[in-house]
Amino acid sequence: MSSVTHHIPDAMLAAYAAGNLPHAFAVAVASHISLCSKCRVALEAHQAVGGAVLDESYSVAVSSNLKGDIFAQLDASFSPEPVYERRGIYPGPVLEVMKGREPRWKKLGMGVRQDILSADANGSVRLLYIPAGQAVPDHSHNGLELTLVLQGSFSDETGRFGVGDLEIADEEVEHTPVADFGEACICLAATDARLRFSAFIPRLLQPMFRI
Repeated sequence: MSSVTHHIPDAMLAAYAAGNLPHAFAVAVASHISLCSKCRVALEAHQAVGGAVLDESYSVAVSSNLKGDIFAQLDASFSPEPVYERRGIYPGPVLEVMKGREPRWKKLGMGVRQDILSADANGSVRLLYIPAGQAVPDHSHNGLELTLVLQGSFSDETGRFGVGDLEIADEEVEHTPVADFGEACICLAATDARLRFSAFIPRLLQPMFRI
């Protein structure tokens, strides 16, 4: 998409190419790459460099048991490749996590809904539906949050994000995302830690909503 203006930082793209991102972040990155030709070209450059390094590396003989352990670790850390087919607004990597089903929206309040696609000790991937003009409660972060816009747009203290844009918020970012007027904003959000809400009610409901 030529209209994408918020891209993946080069260091994160390199980590993705090396298979070193947690699954939740890898899904968000793969989804962005499937929508962004600029980051797709950058990923191919990283992969080419990685391939050249491997070609120049010396091989070392290992036992069959050690080889099995190495391949098991590689499988555990493998990042999903970008899938370029889409269904409606959902990129291929999102469809893979959804396993072909439709979103199962659960209400969070004020018209905001979510569908938790995957969650474990290392992070979560969820879809967020935010009605036009509605705000997500003010919050900061205990870790990293990647938010990819799939429909509509939202704005916060850091700027405006439209379809294909990826916002990366860390512990230093406190923001109040607001869906812009027009169609509802649907995002893919990936986190590796719970959010830190400023207001009491969101903090009270946080364990129930697993945010």
